[in-house]
Formats: sequence, C-alpha cells, structure tokens
Amino acid sequence: MSITSPLSICPISSTSRKLPSSGYFFSPPISRFRSSCITIPSTSLHLSSLSRQRGKRGTVCCSSMPLEQISSPQLQCSLLYSRAYWVTRSLIAWNIDIADGSCYLYASRTAGLVVTEDGIQGHEVKIKLEVENSGLPSNVVEKFPHIRHNRVFRVPTSVDVKSLVKCQLAVASFHSDGQCSNATGLQLPGVIDDLFAYGGPLGAVFTKEAVSLYLWAPTAQAVSAIIYGDSSGGVPLESVQLEEVDGVWSAHGPRNWEGCYYVYEVSVYHPSTLRIETCMANDPYARGLSSDGKRTLLVNLDCDALKPDGWDALADEKPKLSSFSDISIYELHIRDFSASDQTVHPDFHGGYLAFTLQDSAGVLHLKKLAYAGLTHVHLLPTFQFAGVDDEKKWKHVDTDMLATLPPDSDQQQARVTEIQDDDGYNWGYNPVLWGVPKGSYASNPNGSCRTVEFRKMVQALNRIGLRVILDVVYNHLHGSGPLDDYSVLDKVVPGYYLRRNSDGCIENSTCINNTASEHFMVERLILDDLLCWAVDYKVDGFRFDLMGHIMKSTMVKAKNALQSLSKEKNGVDGSTIYIYGEGWDFGEVAKNGRGINASQFNLCGIGIGSFNDRIRDAVLGGSPFGHPLQQGFVTGLSLQPNSHDHGDKTSMDHMLAVSQDYIQVGMAANLRDFVLTNHEGVEVKGSEVLTHDQLPVAYALCPIETINYVSAHDNETLFDIVSMKTPVEISVDERCRINHLATSIVALSQGIPFFHSGDELLRSKSLDRDSYNSGDWFNRIKPRLADPSFKPQKRHILAAVENFSNMLRIRYSSPLFRLRTANSIQRRVRFHNTGPSSVPGVIVMSIEDGYEGMPGLAQLDPIYSCIVIIFNVCPTEVSFGCPALQKRTLKLHPVQLTSTDQIVKNSKYETSSGSFIVPPRTTSVFVESRDI
Repeated sequence: MSITSPLSICPISSTSRKLPSSGYFFSPPISRFRSSCITIPSTSLHLSSLSRQRGKRGTVCCSSMPLEQISSPQLQCSLLYSRAYWVTRSLIAWNIDIADGSCYLYASRTAGLVVTEDGIQGHEVKIKLEVENSGLPSNVVEKFPHIRHNRVFRVPTSVDVKSLVKCQLAVASFHSDGQCSNATGLQLPGVIDDLFAYGGPLGAVFTKEAVSLYLWAPTAQAVSAIIYGDSSGGVPLESVQLEEVDGVWSAHGPRNWEGCYYVYEVSVYHPSTLRIETCMANDPYARGLSSDGKRTLLVNLDCDALKPDGWDALADEKPKLSSFSDISIYELHIRDFSASDQTVHPDFHGGYLAFTLQDSAGVLHLKKLAYAGLTHVHLLPTFQFAGVDDEKKWKHVDTDMLATLPPDSDQQQARVTEIQDDDGYNWGYNPVLWGVPKGSYASNPNGSCRTVEFRKMVQALNRIGLRVILDVVYNHLHGSGPLDDYSVLDKVVPGYYLRRNSDGCIENSTCINNTASEHFMVERLILDDLLCWAVDYKVDGFRFDLMGHIMKSTMVKAKNALQSLSKEKNGVDGSTIYIYGEGWDFGEVAKNGRGINASQFNLCGIGIGSFNDRIRDAVLGGSPFGHPLQQGFVTGLSLQPNSHDHGDKTSMDHMLAVSQDYIQVGMAANLRDFVLTNHEGVEVKGSEVLTHDQLPVAYALCPIETINYVSAHDNETLFDIVSMKTPVEISVDERCRINHLATSIVALSQGIPFFHSGDELLRSKSLDRDSYNSGDWFNRIKPRLADPSFKPQKRHILAAVENFSNMLRIRYSSPLFRLRTANSIQRRVRFHNTGPSSVPGVIVMSIEDGYEGMPGLAQLDPIYSCIVIIFNVCPTEVSFGCPALQKRTLKLHPVQLTSTDQIVKNSKYETSSGSFIVPPRTTSVFVESRDI
C-alpha cells in the first residue's frame, strides 16, 4: 500500500514535515488517510475515538488528566481508559505513585463496575495489590519497553487469574485516608500471553471421520458455532456449544459439515463499550468465506477437487531460481491486469482466471517480460479486504463518455469519485481476513471457486516463467469493535490483537487499527497465515506492507519458518521463498518504541529485503511529500531546471553531486560498508554518506536486503513524475528517454530491482498520486495527460517496452549484474567520474571479473570479463575519459547494438585514452568479451 518512506532522504527537499519529538522526517503514507480511515463505520465504537460512555453512545466529557490526581468528574469516567497493564500472571504495571496509599484490583463478570468517590462499586471480586519495588522483569521490559518505568504491583498467588480475565477489570488507588485518587481499566495482552500462549490446532480441522473446530478465545465467557447449509439467509442447521480448555474452545461435528458455513457467537467483555457483548464473528483461521465474508466456509484445502491438474507437482515446474540475487520484481494489481483488456473474455475481466488465458494481450506481455529475464510478479493484496463488493453489484462509469471529455476537464475525476466506493476497484489495503483469497476476483465468491481459481492463477504464472509474490498487510485491520461488520479478531479476543497506547486507545499510525505482532498469538496467526499461503497456494514470496510496524523477531521467525519448508514434506521448496517489505520507522514503533521493529536499520544482516527510498528520491527528486516540482538526477536538477526555485547554480550543482553519491551507494546494493569516493573526493563507506538530517544512506549488509525502485503503486506513476518535474518546454521524446533512464538505473544496479507495472508502457494515472480507489479509468495502463504535447504516441510506448525489455536482457546476460555477496560487490564494483572534478550528470560504474586459473578475482562470467555502465542524464552528449579503463576491448553491449534505439548506437569507446562518448539522456553498457 504505501511505498512512501517516513524518512525523506533527498538532500534537495526543503518541504518535508518534521516531527518535533523525533528528528525524523515524516512522510505519512497518504493512501492510509484516504482509504481505511475514511470508511470507519459510525457504529464501530473504537476506544480510540472515546465516543461512548457506559450505557450510552456519545461524546465523552472527560479529558486526560495527570494520573496522580483526577477530579471527581474525570474519576467517574476513568474506566473508559485502560492505563494499567497486567503483564504477567503476578504483575500489574501502572504509571502512578500511591505514596503511602493502597491499590486494589476489581472484577465484575457482568461488567457492572462503576467508579464513585468512594472507589469502585459493582464488583464481585476485590483484591489488594502489593507494591513490587524490584520493577519489571527484563523479559517484560523487552516485550513492553514503553512501560519500563511504570510502578509495579503484585497479584496474590491465590488469585484465579484465568477466571478473572473473562471479567470487566479495573484497578483503583486510594490515599491513606481511604479516598479514591485514581482508577482505570487494564490492558491484558501480557497476562494472556503468560497464561494462554497456545501451539495446538486452530480453525477447522478435517479428518476422515469428523470436522473439528478450534477457537482461541481465553477472555470469552461462552462460544457457539452456528452452522448453515447456505452462504446466506436460511435457518441454521444447528447451533453447537463449544467447550473450553485453557482458553481454547472446541467442538466436533460430522464429516458432512464440509461445504457448510458457520459463524461464531462469542459472549465476551469488550473494553470499547464496557459491556458483555454477544459478537457474531468469522473464524480468524477461516480458509473459505461466503460472499463479502458474511460466513466462514468449511473447506478442506487438501481436497483433490480443489486442486488444478498437476497442482501437487507444481514445485517441480517452478521457474529456476539459483539465488535471491537473481530476482527482479514487477508489481501488479489483479484488476489492473485485465479489466480493460479486450482480448480477455468479459467473464474473466479483472479476476484470477485472466492470468490463465495464454493468448491474451496481458499474458503475452508478461511472457515477453519473463523471456527478457523478469522473475517475479508481485500481486497487490489478494486476501479478503473491504471496499469492493464480492457479488460484483458494482456501479460503472461510462468510459466512452469520459473519452469524449477534454483532457484537462475535471469531469473525469468527478464522475469516478461519484461511484468510487461502489465500483469494483480498490488496491485492497483494508484487511478483513488474511487467510482467504478475495472473493471479487473469483467467478463466484461463494463456495470454493476462489480457492481453485487462485491456484490456477499461481500455476499459470509459474508456467510462463514467473514466480508469484503476495502483498500481505499484517500491520493493521480494517475493522474493530463488537459491531463493525468487518471486525473479526477484535470480536473474538477484544483488546488483544490491536496495539494500544498509554490510555488504552487503539494505535492508528498505519492509518487504523494497528496490530501488535509483539503479542504471542498475533505473531502466531501471522506465521500460520504465511505458511498457509506458501504451502496451500504455493506462492513464492511475500511483500510486507509497513513492515516496520511488525517486530523484527516476527520477521525472523517468518523467514525461518518459510525457508524450512521442503518439497518432500510440504510440497514446496521454502529455500526459494523471498520476503521483503517497507522498513519505514514511524509512529509508536519508531526508535524501537514497542520492541525491536523490522525497520531498515534493524533488519541488516538477516537477509530480508527493504525498499530503498534513498535511490528513489535521488533519481527523481525531492520525496513523495516534498514540492512536486523538486528535481532530481534524471529530471533535470541543475542541468535543465524547471520553474521551481532550487536555489542558485552553486546550490543546485551541490545537490546534484550529493544525489549522485546516493545513487552510487544504491547501485552498490546500498551496502553499509561499501567504500566509494564521494563528490568531495573523500573515500567513505556507504553508511558515512549521510542524508540532510544526518542519517546514513546505506543500511544493508548483503545485496538481497536492498530493493531498488523509483516507482510503485503509491504516488504518481514514473511517467507522470517525469512529466511533472521536467521543464515544460522539453519534448515528449525527451521525457520518454528520461523514463527509460530511471528504469535502467534500477535494472542495472546491484541488489534486487523492483518495477511498477506500466513503467515500461509510459503508464499515466493523470497525475493521480493516490489512486487506491480511483477506479479502472485512472488505474488502467494507458496514458492520458492533460496537455496533448505531453502525450506519448504508439511509437513511444513500443520503444519504451523494447528499452525496458532490453535492460532486463542485459541484466540477465551476465552474473556480474547480480553479485551475491557484499565482499564480491566491494571487490568488483567501482565508480569512476567521482570527486570535485567529475562531469555533472554522469555516473560511470564498472564491474570486473576474474580469469579462470589466475590469482585474484574468481571468474563468474564465461562471456564477459568487464562491464562498464554509463548513465548520462545531460541534455547533451558527453565525453568522459577514464585512465583506469584504458586499453580495454570494450564494445557496446550486443543487445543495444541490435536494438531499434538509434541514439544509443552513437555511444563510443576509444581504447588508447579510455574515453567514452555517450549520447544525451542515454544509458550505455559496454562489455569486454573474453577470447573464446
């Protein structure tokens, strides 16, 4: 959803918003604030909104007060907050000083607690707590670092804690004279993990004789499963009361339950309403659903009827992957792929089965990219998400009418906006249930169609040479509370799955309903879900949305669990499953505020990739949240300025030189310890090249930890950014070459290249930077710019596709472009044209290989002994002499020599002087062939 970094790295940004408390430059993920956040049902009663009082719903009159002294009105509504933490069976933490007073714990199974000046009334249990002067144990501090300084109270060993967690709970403090001084509710994840961490079966388990249901719900007072024969309506076939053992509720039914539907009826105390609620919820471990997730389908994913022909042998048909360094990634939205493809049958438009049509325009395009070397397709969210009706009862905009409107009309956007919440388009970052394919992409959202068709899609992509990566969104949930139709986890164990702040309010820094992977069963659900997708759907990788909001330990466990899978035992080769994500460090998790999180700097050395926003911002200019006209390396900074005030010529030259340093570090896989010569002529490590706010540019310890990119689904498309930042007067031919320059930097860098679908087609979304809900019109892969002079013609698009394919072919023509270790990159990769006398706007990178049987570098490439890549972003031809590259036998790469790009063929190398001539706005690749 949001490849928009909270760290605006580019040195030329002057408009980033700075968080006064952190010193980090914060770029909020815009899509968050326009998607989930604006669709909160008015009845969802989040504690974070403080929009309820006990017994009625309205605006709470009280405000946050110092904990040591709360006046009577605030005391009466203090149970709306949960400022105390029950962290282990025996310890409660509360940031309060009771001096010589006392503290008590209260419980009510009927949720009858009321605060008065005399203390808490309506309880069935009252327990005196003792002050624990030794503080919190180290393991608790590690798990909950944000409460490390809280006062600690001890719970008597005689207390039946397992029963108490099913009640409404509160603690109150009293002065020595017996007057109540403070009261609050409790946050329970710590004690729940201490008592109820569970590793047994969950969800529906199928055997030859029976179907068993298991639900983890330790705070529930009663649980029933209501069984239905149909996906909607009808009278229940039966209602089965589940029995509890240590927080796990279970029931066993006949084998003919398979194919039926069910929902859980959970009776549980909910802190958002201060009531015992009867919640109707899907199974958190659902593997099938009815349309729009109204009921859970009892589906056995191991049933042969749900497997396409050859499914069990797919592991042996997977495209070869020798190393993660060989990966290249193409980000694609399922509906984008085929919604407007006239070669696809209308029944398959925008769905899973469109990928199975071997002769459609879209599949033929993917085949072409795969033939050029592309290895992986990254699919935007495919799990069950909110925002698109599964039954396809969608409203449609008249695209023929839109096409008749003037290009600069505001009517296109207005017409799309009118129906945007009722059409068939959404990126999908509104998770409801993580473990079920989205129903709107299936031909029938009921029954098992979505399972079968998803598998056919994966199989079809694998068979044309592409592995499949899923975009997973474990950092937040779309719904919460007891009444929200999209709430699941927060109905089953209220207050557990979602991360809360010091008042007990749900954290919303991801946009809404942040999840808490530091809690044992949240982490387990994530791991189990990943294994389901890997084993049952045979996907080949995972991209983690806002990965920095997940704990590092969870990511390490995920990597280890996936890579331990084997073809013999699990039917998949886990060693080829790659994971990466957004390592942004912001919100409540910033600076390890909730434990060591999976941020860019924390992940180094463990082989998990993260998006490199440094190279993105340096290549294009500014940041997604800076001034839109701020230029970068390829868009004309200093060399061809636009109308934006970048400062004087000296300032622009300096910014360009610094941007080149950032790019060179990125092209060396953003390695922390890679040594290069900076623009000042000083040898520095990648980690010593600093951003304008003094943070290291480089953070990786191995090349597969860096995902280099310049565009993604968030923000404007690459061609839109180029069109916006370059001077108005340049031609569309030049803009197309700049688009190609940007993608070629990504394609030819060390590390893993990542491309947004349509980068190679000059895709435009009419400058819409946040098109998560803008419908098919603005998301289709077809240019439409306001100014006719900006609009590419068919020849431009064909040339762009060829150039993109050629860069892939060049990348895969030599293993030197895909070095596997930091040491190999340091020894083989070198940047020329550096230091204060360098030619502005030109990056020169060489990659050396060894010779078999000779000392020094090992030979990796049987064809080429040396490669030189030159990026000239200048609007004019440049000549560059390099003594270090004299007397080589370098020639233009055969792929470029045979291309239809006549300009690149004017690139020249003169051996005696080591001089190169490179045409304007051109990437030239020179190779030295071995004597064969």
